Amino acid sequence: MKRHVAAGFLLLMSFDTLAQICFKLAGEHALPVEANVTWLIRIFSQGWVYGAVLGYVGAFVCWMSLLRSAPIGPAFAASHLEVISVMLLSHWLFGDALTFARIAGALAIVAGIVCLALAESTEQPEAASAHPVTNDDDTGPLR
Repeated sequence: MKRHVAAGFLLLMSFDTLAQICFKLAGEHALPVEANVTWLIRIFSQGWVYGAVLGYVGAFVCWMSLLRSAPIGPAFAASHLEVISVMLLSHWLFGDALTFARIAGALAIVAGIVCLALAESTEQPEAASAHPVTNDDDTGPLR
């Protein structure tokens, strides 16, 4: 994997994690939920909401950039590494329990990403030569 792709996934995971943690904090500060303008003002007057928006916008930009150079299968799986980072930060920040099932699930996510990446790296040359992408009018390879 190229360094810029690895750095992009780290940045993507950071933005996604920021968004989730900020949404959690915004939700805690939004209670009690009320269907009125005062509640909306209370929500939008706190920085956590804007941190969540920044996280999602940053993640979107990173994801669009990564799709230009990363294979879609492993990329999609790796884009969900924030599940693990959010789990670990939630344990540290909010006291969420790290149970055996959660740790096993996190290990399964990492194992799945590794398997997809290994399969992609071994199948890439064959798949590219066997099924070239073509234009709709079949005049040749897509450029």
